[in-house]
Amino acid sequence: MKIIITGSLGHISKPLTNELVQKGHEVTVISSNPEKQKQIEALGAKAAIGSLQDVDFLTTTFNGAHAVYTMVPPGNYFDPNLDLLAYFTGFGKNYVQAIQASGIKRVVNLSTIGGNLAEGNGILAGAHQVELLLNELPENVTITHMRPNSFYYNLFGYVEMIKSAGIIAANYGGEDIIPWVSPIDIAAAVAEELTSSFAGRKARSVASDDISGNETARILGEAISKPDLKWVVVSDEETLNGLVSIGMNPKIAAGLVEMYGALHSGLLAQDYYQNKPAIMGKVKMTDFAKEFATAFK
Repeated sequence: MKIIITGSLGHISKPLTNELVQKGHEVTVISSNPEKQKQIEALGAKAAIGSLQDVDFLTTTFNGAHAVYTMVPPGNYFDPNLDLLAYFTGFGKNYVQAIQASGIKRVVNLSTIGGNLAEGNGILAGAHQVELLLNELPENVTITHMRPNSFYYNLFGYVEMIKSAGIIAANYGGEDIIPWVSPIDIAAAVAEELTSSFAGRKARSVASDDISGNETARILGEAISKPDLKWVVVSDEETLNGLVSIGMNPKIAAGLVEMYGALHSGLLAQDYYQNKPAIMGKVKMTDFAKEFATAFK
């Protein structure tokens, strides 16, 4: 198959490209960074250097392909002018135009846990809008919306807090069961969907480990030689103030607090538990803890 991968050589796209190339597929990786071309080619893939905001470039790159993996690059949460919903919507519209113009018939879209929610999911509302936009494509376009859980690597954001305060503090966690996922497991699931014979529309949850905030802190604490590390649940206000104090866009900070609050209340993971995958991913928190310990030290 001829498959297009967006996301350059990111956390998901790199292992995804590796797997598809190894299985004999013709892979093209889109990157906005010309310096990535040699690295992409070293993996056995073709590099398409250009912007996801350029519909003509996307259409040309998509032409003749059997399938495409779509994702929205992370925005800069510290940009005071960033309208996150408009940011996601813009990429979604670009993808729709390019898919229609190129005639691609299989789309695997990176959405998120809570991507099913029209409200109450904070910053994840953008991913929901992208799902809605793609679903407007003709019925003969097969679409799988991947809805992975909380990424392990988001825990890197607590490194400085652990070093300075000796705790993990947020408006979720503690005894809450947090559904976690590794990009490696997401990549494997995306590869399955890109090469599947499935036809139609569906959403697919991806998960690696479901454990509490307290258990997460215990595992990470042991890995970094801080066996007494605790996960402390604080108020929405404290969390918001902390995010704004480090310079985060206040509107985006409020969206993060709402998202975490939905995880705490159970709203965010409701669809996940109703459609939990029969087989969990291979990468567990104990595996990630080794990577966390390296970064911490």
